[in-house]
Amino acid sequence: MRHRLSLIASSLLLAAAAWPARAASSADAEPPRAKGMTTSVEAQPIKALHYGDTLFNFFQDKHFSALTGLMTSQHFDRLAPHGDEAEVLRGGLLLSYGVHGEAGHIFASLIEKGATPSVRDRAWFYLAKIRYQRGFNAEAEAALARIEGKLPAALVEERGLMQAQLQMARGDYAAAAAGLGAMTADPRKASPFARFNLGIALIKSGDVAQGTALLDAIGSAPAGNEEQRGLRDRANLALGVAALQEQRAADAHRLLERVRLQSQNANKALLGYGWAAAAQKKPELALASWSELAGRDASDPAVLEARIALPFAHAELGAFGQSLTLYESAVREFDSEGQRLEASIGAIRAGKLLGDLLERNPADEMGWTGTLRKLPEMPHAAHLAQVLAQHEFQEAFKNFRDLRFLEGNLEQWRDTLGVFRDMLEHRRAAFAARLQPTKDSAQAQAAALAELRQRRAGLATEIARAQSDADGVAFANAKQRALLERVQGLQAALKTDGANPEIAALAERIRLSAGVLAWELAHEFATRRWDMQKALGEIDNQLEQAGQREAALAQAQRDEPIRFERFAARIEALAKQIEATLPRVTALKSEQQGVAQQVAEAALVGQKQRLVAYSSQAQFEIAQLIDRATVARSDAHEKR
Repeated sequence: MRHRLSLIASSLLLAAAAWPARAASSADAEPPRAKGMTTSVEAQPIKALHYGDTLFNFFQDKHFSALTGLMTSQHFDRLAPHGDEAEVLRGGLLLSYGVHGEAGHIFASLIEKGATPSVRDRAWFYLAKIRYQRGFNAEAEAALARIEGKLPAALVEERGLMQAQLQMARGDYAAAAAGLGAMTADPRKASPFARFNLGIALIKSGDVAQGTALLDAIGSAPAGNEEQRGLRDRANLALGVAALQEQRAADAHRLLERVRLQSQNANKALLGYGWAAAAQKKPELALASWSELAGRDASDPAVLEARIALPFAHAELGAFGQSLTLYESAVREFDSEGQRLEASIGAIRAGKLLGDLLERNPADEMGWTGTLRKLPEMPHAAHLAQVLAQHEFQEAFKNFRDLRFLEGNLEQWRDTLGVFRDMLEHRRAAFAARLQPTKDSAQAQAAALAELRQRRAGLATEIARAQSDADGVAFANAKQRALLERVQGLQAALKTDGANPEIAALAERIRLSAGVLAWELAHEFATRRWDMQKALGEIDNQLEQAGQREAALAQAQRDEPIRFERFAARIEALAKQIEATLPRVTALKSEQQGVAQQVAEAALVGQKQRLVAYSSQAQFEIAQLIDRATVARSDAHEKR
């Protein structure tokens, strides 16, 4: 019995031992938003309003709006002097949607045109980052190799971690250890993740003693936040599993005891702790550990194994009856759990999973920042917790969610184009209704304008004559003209009787007044001539503007129908493009929905198969216990 259960434990613990190494190969498991695209935006004053608007949407995690707004602003050349920075951001946004080819062209173009070293190097880093997150390790290493200068301080450590993770992914642990060793040379500045990865790399490269010592230091160090506490748990679990596999039960006991009971690693640690206690011939401790674990969520394989390890511990203590009862209880629980899994599988096949996930984890836009925080409302949703955490499912669900968003966006634009058609027809009708009255008004205005031009020509001729003759009277104002007429009238009247002394005196006074008036006109001649020429220039300006408006009106009458036709052609072209694209998006959405459902279903089927294996193992142990009891009763009967 012990041999069979040990085989089960060994298989689980081998998987647990591999887990920290995989975690080390993706140590920055936080969302890309935290350590991805935001680091590609260099801090600098924003001098273009439209670029600021793009960044606002970007930092609000509205990546689709940021991308479309950015490309629109680029089309209208609104982003100077942030052109290169905008291209880096556009490339990163395209990469986040999996458009690797277009993003690669963008970065290559930035390099070819001689972008600044800062922009160029961040472009390659960013390309490496997204390629790595997408699983294109060789391409990611190639992009990292293209970085020539020094990255901003916020990216230096991440670049080193990524390089080490890529090296470990292809089995070059010695190179990863060398790079991480340089990064952690100063313990005061070294990050816990870098030290953890260094410990894994050292162990995998053969330097077990130094790697183990480093992980042990991490496992016993104080932790100031949840991230560091989680890393400490990982280190202790990795060391404890390794010690258990090497049959160092006491060391495994000490190391696994450090793992927190309410952490992500607690179940594996409790299982390993129980086997360490069993190896030390301490079944009471094993019983306590497995009893705690057996009461937890059965969707975890460690919990299932605890439910058959627990009766093993009772058997070791000689409590065969209780052991048999627990085995039988485990079989019943496995059967019940199998039925619950079957119900969950049925709900997945019915398409309930993804719809509920979208409803309970809404995302305003497509993008890589949407995380799954709430389980769907479906039978026994707890089974899905581990499924939803899988990268394969998350990637399929992200693609499904993005395609669903695109489908809705295209449907919205299809409806919007219908509105644009109606608007265009309304404008055409309004144009046609106003065209003839506008033409009639334009003809009347043209006639009036021609008359004004004639009057202006007459005025210019008169000004030229007055200037040539030095005729100050021509520039006299209304008061002076009235005085001139009055003087001339009096002079004409006084010529009738020039012998009268009084009339002669009056004539002299009128003569003096006429002289004064003539002097005023001569004195003001130059000023008034300038004023008249200035007024004539203003008249010319007004006539020119009137002519331009007349020409613009005539041009609009010719151009507006052409503009209507261009808008109509553009609407129809976009409508055809949408009609061609929408079915493809819908088909891809259905395909990704099927992929996500298959991944989830396969995971639950795997859980069900494990249940069957555990149930078979428990039934085998029940049979052994019954056989042992039967043999014991037979021996007792013979002795009588």
